[in-house]
Parts: sequence; C-alpha cells; structure tokens
Amino acid sequence: MHPVLHALSITGSMTWEITWALILGFALSAVVQAVVRKSTVVSLLGDDRPRTLAVAAGLGIASSSCSYAAVALARSLFRKGADFTAAMAFEIASTNLVVELGVILALLMGWQFTAAEFVGGPVMIVVLAVLFRLFLRTGLLRQAREQAERGLAGSMEGHAAMDMSVRREGSFTSRLFSREGFTATSHVFVMEWAAILRDLVAGLLIAGAIAAWVPDSFWRTFFFEGHPLAAKLWGPLVGPLVAIASFVCSIGNVPLAVVLWKGGISFGGVVAFIFADLLILPILNIYRKYYGARMAAFLLGTFYLAMVVAGYAVEFAFGGLGLIPDQADAKLPMEGVSWNYTTWLNIAFLALATVLLVRFLRTGGAAMLRMMGGSPETGHDHTHGMRHGHH
Repeated sequence: MHPVLHALSITGSMTWEITWALILGFALSAVVQAVVRKSTVVSLLGDDRPRTLAVAAGLGIASSSCSYAAVALARSLFRKGADFTAAMAFEIASTNLVVELGVILALLMGWQFTAAEFVGGPVMIVVLAVLFRLFLRTGLLRQAREQAERGLAGSMEGHAAMDMSVRREGSFTSRLFSREGFTATSHVFVMEWAAILRDLVAGLLIAGAIAAWVPDSFWRTFFFEGHPLAAKLWGPLVGPLVAIASFVCSIGNVPLAVVLWKGGISFGGVVAFIFADLLILPILNIYRKYYGARMAAFLLGTFYLAMVVAGYAVEFAFGGLGLIPDQADAKLPMEGVSWNYTTWLNIAFLALATVLLVRFLRTGGAAMLRMMGGSPETGHDHTHGMRHGHH
C-alpha cells in the first residue's frame, strides 16, 4: 500500500473505533455542565485543603474540556477568587480524568490504562499540591495574579468564559429535561466538540503517520526495550518530553500513545505522556501570557515532576499487582468499518449527535462558535444574553 494511504487507513480505523466513545463522553459532560453553574465552581475552590482539591478534581471531571479551554478556565477561576492550587487541580482533572478519555483508552489500549489514568491523576494532583506548598512563594503568586488580571488572550478564551448552564430554579432533573436544559446541553456538547476537533484530527493524523512511517526498531531502541529496569526508569522521564514536542493535546494524544506503547515505551511512560498534554509548547506559551515567564517556568518544573512521579507510581503499583498488559499484544486498529458492535454504537451515537447539533443551530449556536476565541468578558456577556433569548 502507498505510504500515505497506509497512514490514512490507520487514522481512519482509529477514528471509527473511538467515535461513539467521544460522543458519549461529551454528551455526559454536557449534561453536567448544563446544570452546574461556574459561579458555584468558584465558590467551592477557595483554598488548597485536601477536601477542596478533591472537590476541584470532581468538578474538573464533570467539566471536561480541551486542554486550551481547561487552561483558560483555570485562569478564569483564579481571577474570580479560586485558590491557585485548586484551579490547577481542576485543570488537570478536566483534561486527564474525564469519561471520554477513559473509554477511549480502554478501547484502544485496554482497561488497565484507564485504571492507571484514574490512579495516576490523583497522585499527580497530590504531588503538585505538595510541591506548591513547599516551593510556591507568595511573591511569585502575587506576580502571577497581577499578570492574570491583565487578561491577555491565550486560546479558547471565549469558550472557557461561556457559562451555558440553565438559569431556572428547580431540581437537577426538572432543569435538565426542560426546553432550556435541552438547549444548554446541545450548546455545551457542540462547543466542546468544536474546541477539541482540531487537536483530535491532528493527533489521529500524526499517530497514523508515525505508525506507518517510523519503524518499530527506532522506538525499541529509544525506549530501551530488552532492558526492563532501564525501560521502567526511562519511560516516565521521557514520556512528557515526547508529548511536549508533539504539540498534540487533550484526547488527541491517545492515538499517539497507542503508537508509543506498541513501540516499547513503559506502562508508566504512557501515563506520564498522556498527562503531559498540559505542557505542550503552545500551552507553555499561554502560561507565560497568563501568569508571567517565572510562573510558566515554575509550572513546567512542578508539572513535569508530578507527571514523572505519577508515572513511576503507576508503573510499580500495577507491575507489583501483575496488571500491566503484554506489549506483544499491542496492535493498532486496522479493520476499518465492519458490521460489529462498534458500527451499531457509532450509528446510535451519531444520531444523538445530529439531534444535538440541530438544536444547537436552531437556538443561536452559530453565533457562539464565532465567539470561541474571543475575550473572557465578551464571551461571558454574549452567552448570558443569548441563553435568555433562546429557550
């Protein structure tokens, strides 16, 4: 097969395998975001106590976002009064501990990776909180707040600022199943897809190209395959560095994680690689704009160390329990479309996505899409006004 066609066939097969899972994950997230107001989130994140960080992680899981929107939303929470450590915990959870990521990991790599992600994520948050307690000085935090208050634009600012939740009072169920609840759910769902689509497509294309064009022998040498201890020690150290250089964030890095696992990176290295979507070069530049160069360097160092520790924790815990799958069984999806459960699930969830998209377009959604990259203030005001005009 022609090399380009081979790469595209791998990309297409992976896309088909994960479509229903993405729709399911974003639909569940949309339901939660439709009834949970961002003002409520800020009020719960006022300090860095363990209970508050646990709440921050839980709210982050419910507010799944692309990495750019999560980073923008974390700054928005910080500006509105949330504790900086709690805002960072929220940011980590909203990109790395979400339903769609867990389902896609299970589909493409195995349930062990899903379990590792949900074990390693809290470890990373705990390590980060300890590092912040030990090394984050008051002066640096003050400078970061002053820089944050300047409101410099990063990416997905308008999207992060939009509060599309239902305004009416009542129980969770009554608000969700109201006409306004249907509209809010459709708006969150489509906006999340619009935010993630660029990185998802890039990740699938990059993964397909690397799988087709880079020989396995290169990865086996790079990841010290055949030297078990060296591989275990090297994987979590190098995984985030590969991620930083890949430019692929959010769920888009899972297809590349499949390629790296097949190539010989350690189990803990895969987990550290996936966590590092918050350290890719464009996001490091956004940290610089948001919080200043010193805080950006501080976040790079502390996030990297927390990712490495989480990778080691998962590597040795799962290894000790005998839960690490055999790399020899790793394979890329190559079947394409066939009449199996994946196809039926894709048909059902694509129908759901179509219903939500139609509702989105009929209730002023197109104007919202044009606001996604706008400033936090205009994004918020615009959405607030629209919501009351379209029930």
